[in-house]
Amino acid sequence: MAMTASAGTTTAGTDPETIEGLLRQDLFHADQAMLHMGPILRHLLQNDDRSIFSDEIIARVRGMLADVARQLVQAMGEAAGHADAAAWAREAGPGLAEMLAARQPLLYHLHMLAVEWQLTEKLHGSLGIDPVLTPLLQDVIASADPDLAARGMNLLAAQARFGQQVRRMQIPLAELPTSLHEIALATMQTYVGEDAAGKAAAEMSEITLRQRRAVAASRLDLLNHIISVLGPDRSAMLKLDHAGAALFLSGLAANAGLARETAIMCTTESQMPRLALSLVAANVRREGVVATFSALHPDIAVPAGIKLLDPARATALLADTPMDMQA
Repeated sequence: MAMTASAGTTTAGTDPETIEGLLRQDLFHADQAMLHMGPILRHLLQNDDRSIFSDEIIARVRGMLADVARQLVQAMGEAAGHADAAAWAREAGPGLAEMLAARQPLLYHLHMLAVEWQLTEKLHGSLGIDPVLTPLLQDVIASADPDLAARGMNLLAAQARFGQQVRRMQIPLAELPTSLHEIALATMQTYVGEDAAGKAAAEMSEITLRQRRAVAASRLDLLNHIISVLGPDRSAMLKLDHAGAALFLSGLAANAGLARETAIMCTTESQMPRLALSLVAANVRREGVVATFSALHPDIAVPAGIKLLDPARATALLADTPMDMQA
């Protein structure tokens, strides 16, 4: 919260007890900042993986959180009959963005979307892989199956929008996975608290937002469908220079039994052993593992001993971690 009075100063007409309460709240937040400062700084000092914590990544995550908050508040404004709900949302949204940032699954998802787009741009620069129309997507669009071809065209448009949205630090609510969409709606309800008018607006907007999400085919929905149709054709979806980042990541998640966010995290500099194990778990042969490492980390050798592991053992090793790795 913003300070409304400073120590030793009493605003005219404001009860001293009220000011003391405000100061106590501000002091609590100041204490929390000091308590967390050490662990955060220690983490940043120990972790030099700029592919995860670059200024650009952090700015994009912050921007996407603010955009989700803006959409929720705007929906409430529209439900409440505000003449200019968009302008009202810009004024009313910051507190909700902070609450959304405390929802770890949502925060992690947005973080990994920013990392995914960074990877996409990296591959475009290093290997010339088109961020939108990859060779595998061209094959999908040219499919004799009209439904698959149509979904390929939809994915083409969705991937183009995704790039524009991340660059603008935006994420449409309808693009969130269903579970995270529910978290966003629940946070909106918490945000309005016991305010009767706010609760009524939140309930009305929740119905509308759920309906919009139910009929929307998000980019991730399209990726999952195409990966499921491709099925056993791992050579197509798990060859990075053929599939491109988006389809490769969805394919790796599906074939290795990972959450897609975990598959994205596997590609970062600090997670190379997990990447190697995930590829083996997805039944990628050694030459495919080497090719993936060459594309992502050209200066790093494949971890020793990988060639001695079979998919079952790699899967077991991945499962025996404290992280929630499962899809």
